[in-house]
Amino acid sequence: MHLHRSAAPLLLCLAACAGPQPSGVADGWKFAGKAIVTDADSAVVVSGSKIASQVGLDILRAGGNAVDAAVAVGFALAVVHPEAGNIGGGGFLLYREATGATYALDYREMAPSGASRDMYLDPDGDPNDLSLTGALAAAVPGSPAGLLEMHQRFGRLPFAQVIDPAIRLANEGYVVDQYRRESIGDEMSRLYLFPASRAQFLPNDQPPVVGSTLVQRDLGKTLERIRDKGAAGFYTGTTADLIVAEMERSGGIISHADLANYKTYWRDPIVLTYRGDTIYSMPPASSGGTTMGMILNIMEGFSPLPPFGSAELMHLEAEAMARAFMDRNAYMGDPGFVHNPVQQMLSKEYAAERRATINPRRATPPEDLRPGLKDGPSTTHYSIVDAEGNAVSITTTLNNSYGSAVTVTGAGFLLNDEMDDLASAPGRPNMYGLVQGDSNAIQPGKRPLSAMTPSMVVGADGQLKMVVGTPGGPRIITMVYHVISNVLDHKMSLSDAVTAPRLHDQGLPDVIRVERGGFQPAAVEQLRKLGHTVNEGGYTGDVEAIIRTPTGWQGVSDPRLGGGGAGY
Repeated sequence: MHLHRSAAPLLLCLAACAGPQPSGVADGWKFAGKAIVTDADSAVVVSGSKIASQVGLDILRAGGNAVDAAVAVGFALAVVHPEAGNIGGGGFLLYREATGATYALDYREMAPSGASRDMYLDPDGDPNDLSLTGALAAAVPGSPAGLLEMHQRFGRLPFAQVIDPAIRLANEGYVVDQYRRESIGDEMSRLYLFPASRAQFLPNDQPPVVGSTLVQRDLGKTLERIRDKGAAGFYTGTTADLIVAEMERSGGIISHADLANYKTYWRDPIVLTYRGDTIYSMPPASSGGTTMGMILNIMEGFSPLPPFGSAELMHLEAEAMARAFMDRNAYMGDPGFVHNPVQQMLSKEYAAERRATINPRRATPPEDLRPGLKDGPSTTHYSIVDAEGNAVSITTTLNNSYGSAVTVTGAGFLLNDEMDDLASAPGRPNMYGLVQGDSNAIQPGKRPLSAMTPSMVVGADGQLKMVVGTPGGPRIITMVYHVISNVLDHKMSLSDAVTAPRLHDQGLPDVIRVERGGFQPAAVEQLRKLGHTVNEGGYTGDVEAIIRTPTGWQGVSDPRLGGGGAGY
């Protein structure tokens, strides 16, 4: 295993530093050459935490397969990456066996039975912030059920062996680094509101100091109950009692029946072709695969694409993204409640219709940007390939960073605030600015529509080429698109594809968001001349990707956050 930053000297940089920085990137771009790269002959794990990645590697070395490692990493992230790693949230698994068989598991959270359409509206009909902070924001967690289900179906090692590293990390603690201190500090005002969160994450009412050991024994006990009793150790018994007591204490509505009735669903993956390769991604209740697929299908008709970073390319990408998001917001929702016109949205013919409405020389006015069918912030991602060629792509979330900020007293884990991903007020923006329709309105038992986009690319030869995903709210979709397009269209190395600057357009609000200092100023100015409103802002995402190399695999972790990989 070779672990290095691609800004290191050439001796350590041979695989990561393939070629100069892509043209179109601004001089002095903050992340140029800083991808965290793991080269491995046989197997590799990349995640939002180097500690969790090492846990996954240890499981692989012990004879586990990619799913064993994924389950181990998932539980470890609940301990060492509490802002997004979780057992109080939910997520999506994309799993491809070395034989080519591909599976998708939906363990998204579910609205409680007491939820109602207008539960987050004030007397004037305006949305309040109760869908963001506090126990009322929490949907029924799916992560424990999802991790247990994937292990039961595809795991190889005993479950206790897979979860025990997370239990040790919780009971014995791990060393706090600068990133974790700053992350907790950023959410300090919210965490301080809730006694169990304050006690766990704010010793002496301050973020833990760098070099201190963060011990979470209540969380360790919860993980032990899951180890010993499986799903019943979380969804019934002591842990369920603690969750319901927290609801009663803090104004939430999750009941014992809601917990006992939670279900995971195996679904058919999204499958599309792009320039000769095949891409697999997540179906509803995630919108990610469908929306990204629409963007790719629209862009496929522009051949060859304009150069990376040019105003011409960014204009076409923004127009494709806006159209895909307009359809997403209008038509998509939990498949248990609404019909998702996925086949129509992913057809090449429909992409051609949407492409034909793009003016290559002018931005589409927002009043002309509408759905096209004739008939009706914190998440984390990890990617794994094992020595047999089995691959896992998992995106999991609490929604907001540290979720609802509520730690279940006595159980030691944070609850999500996923109810905000349902449309509190259809037609009004949520915390990410998404304006969604009735298809995603609040209903009891409904899974919130998600942007999570765990994906894989398979070459024309049938061999796995790439595994990719990221956190980032609705920008997840466009970030995964960018990495795939950067590699396939612009022939970038994976490290360059991950570190390259990104843009995002979700239709409403009518604005292109670009990372500050990433693109050439002249190209950004030309976008404005084409009629776009362009906002230059901060940096988003934590892409964790793997690509096949001539000698094995290469894992790349995004330098925008604090992840890392491990391999052998």
